[in-house]
Amino acid sequence: MTLNVVTLVGRVGTDPDVKYFESGAVVCNLTLAVNRPTNKTDKPDWFNLELWDKRAEVAANYVRKGSLIGVKGSLKFEHWQDRNTNVPRSKPVIRVDRLDLLGSKGDRDTSGLDTFEDDEF
Repeated sequence: MTLNVVTLVGRVGTDPDVKYFESGAVVCNLTLAVNRPTNKTDKPDWFNLELWDKRAEVAANYVRKGSLIGVKGSLKFEHWQDRNTNVPRSKPVIRVDRLDLLGSKGDRDTSGLDTFEDDEF
């Protein structure tokens, strides 16, 4: 048995970076700042988020820098070769399966849309 589940609640650090593909697919990349409850400093942990299709469109329309969101997804690693040094590089990314728009309704105009999961689309 294996398990790869990540659940985070935090503030969005950048406005959504959205890309549309000819196939009709949509991807949205965000950063998320999450404070550690035991951390004595004010520096948060930062996470890279990747959302696809309907969740990407929702994020593009309703999420902005500073928005409070909750996400559930899986951890993956992106690998690439550095163009200048040819050194292999990688970074962790959370592929989001569930997006919860948190905070007050005044922070966003969602018309009641709050949670977006894989099994809903």
